[in-house]
Amino acid sequence: MTVRFEDVIAWQKARVFIKQVYSVTKRFPMEEKFGLTSQFQRAAVSIAANIAEGYKRIEKDDKLRFYNYSQGSLEECRCYIYLSMDFNYISQDEANTMINEIEETSKILNSYIFAIKNKQNWDD
Repeated sequence: MTVRFEDVIAWQKARVFIKQVYSVTKRFPMEEKFGLTSQFQRAAVSIAANIAEGYKRIEKDDKLRFYNYSQGSLEECRCYIYLSMDFNYISQDEANTMINEIEETSKILNSYIFAIKNKQNWDD
């Protein structure tokens, strides 16, 4: 059986989060189309895209760099959630759901990063 990036649980969780982001941002005001909406969607997509790209990297440092980019995008999205609440674009419940998804994805990705960092024989 070939393992693919689609099998990585962190990628699967990121995909769920992307759907959440697109669902809430389609209700944002039109004047946010090139502002918060675009930034939020871009950052969310970046989470999954960097996991996918890092997955195929051969070098350990390259792989970890892309997973770190994903972690950065997760935190960027957390910021956008708070801003969205500040402007009353999303409810507290929606924010809580999204933050929980970010935290779960981050924990899974951190475990994956930890395992890669601590693997003794990278060539195995």
